[in-house]
Amino acid sequence: MSSNMEMNEEIVIVGAGIAGLGTALALHRVGLRSLVLESSSYLRGTGAALTTWTNAWHVLDTLGVGDSLRSLHPRIRGFVGTSAETGAKTAEAEYVDKTTGVEHEVRCVKRKVLVETLAKELPSGTVRFSSKVVSIEESGHLKLLHLADGSIIKTKLLIGCDGVNSVVASWLGFKKLFTDMRGAVRGYVIFEEGHGFEYKFMNVFGKGIRSGIIPCDDNSLYWFFSWATSTQDSDMEENPLKAKQFVLSKLGNVPDKIRNVYEKTKVDDIICSQLKYRAPWEILWGDISKNNVCVVGDAFHPMTPDIGQGACSALEDSIVLTRCLAEAFATSSTGDKDSEEEQYERIKVSLNKYAKERRWRAFDLVSTSYVIGAVTFSQDKVISFLRNKFLAPHLVKVLMKKATFDCGQLKA
Repeated sequence: MSSNMEMNEEIVIVGAGIAGLGTALALHRVGLRSLVLESSSYLRGTGAALTTWTNAWHVLDTLGVGDSLRSLHPRIRGFVGTSAETGAKTAEAEYVDKTTGVEHEVRCVKRKVLVETLAKELPSGTVRFSSKVVSIEESGHLKLLHLADGSIIKTKLLIGCDGVNSVVASWLGFKKLFTDMRGAVRGYVIFEEGHGFEYKFMNVFGKGIRSGIIPCDDNSLYWFFSWATSTQDSDMEENPLKAKQFVLSKLGNVPDKIRNVYEKTKVDDIICSQLKYRAPWEILWGDISKNNVCVVGDAFHPMTPDIGQGACSALEDSIVLTRCLAEAFATSSTGDKDSEEEQYERIKVSLNKYAKERRWRAFDLVSTSYVIGAVTFSQDKVISFLRNKFLAPHLVKVLMKKATFDCGQLKA
C-alpha cells in the first residue's frame, strides 16, 4: 500500500494472530467482511504449540475448522504431576468430569497449523501484511488508523487483536502490563522415529520451577520450562542457545528420556520470554470497549500460562463479539440502510454488550491463573508441603472446570 493512500473499511482488525484471525473468520461466517492488518510480512506462528481445551474446540467447531485440526492432533488423555523436591508423583488423573463422566477434549495444537488453518478459510485479501498501526485518531464517527508507511485507513469499527503490546489497548486507556517474576522458555522438537511418550500432560513442580512436556502428535512434542526469578536475564530472549543451556542446567536428576527432549530441541525452535499479565482490577474497571473500538484476546486479558486458557479464551471472545456485532450490522426489517449516526450507536451498544458479557469471565481466568502460578512456584515449606500433598490433584479439577465454559453460538 503506497504512502499517502487513504482507504475506507467497515471493520478493521489489528493483528493476525489467533484472536485476530478467529474474529475475522467468525465475522465472515455471519456475512461480515473485515480487513486484518498484520505488522509482520508473513503469518507468524510464534509460540510453537498450545493446549486447546473443550471450550476452544467448541469454538473451532463453530468456525468450521475443528475436524481438520483434530485429524492432526491426537487427544491428550490425562495429567501427571511430579514433585521437583522429592521426585514423587503428586497427581495423576484422566481428563474426565467425575460428576458427569464426560471426557474433556484436550489436544496440543501446533500454533503455526492453527493460524494457517484459520487464514485459509478467509476470503482472499482479508489479511494485509506489513501494515503496522502507529496511531489512532478520531474523526467524527470514524477512526483513522495511521500506518507506518504513511497511509491512513478510515473505519466504522476497530477491533484490537494486537497482543500484549497492543496499540488499541493503549488507546482505550489500559495501563502497562504487570511483569510476572518468572521467566519462561518454550520449545518444540520432532523425533523422526517417534517420541514414544504417552498422550498425557507431564508436569514437574517445585524448587521454584515448573516444567512440562505434552505431545502434539506421534513425532512432535511441545515443552516449557519456567522459573521464579527476581531479575530476567535479558540476554536469553535474544539468545536461544543460552536459554537452552540454562534449562538443561536446571533440570536436575531427570530420566535420560526426559533430558533427551530438551537436548534434541534445535535452538531455532526455542523461545524465551518474561511472563506478563493484565491486573485483574483493570479488567473489572477498565474500558474493554469505547464507542466503536474494542479489544480481544491478549490485547484484552493477557494472563500467565498456568491454566492454559490464553488462546482458548481469545477464541471465546471472537464468538461473543461476532454474535453482538451481527445485531449491529443487521439490515433493518424495512430493508432501509441505517444512517451513519444510527449505525454508530448500534455498534456502540453491541460493543458494550460484548464487554459486559466477557468482563467477569476474563477477570476469573486472569485471577485464577495468577493464583495457581503463585502456589506452583512458591518455595515456602508449608505451601510446598500442601501443594505436593493436596493441591496438585486440585489443579487438575481447576483446569477442567475452567474448560467447561460454553460461550454459545455465533447467532443468538
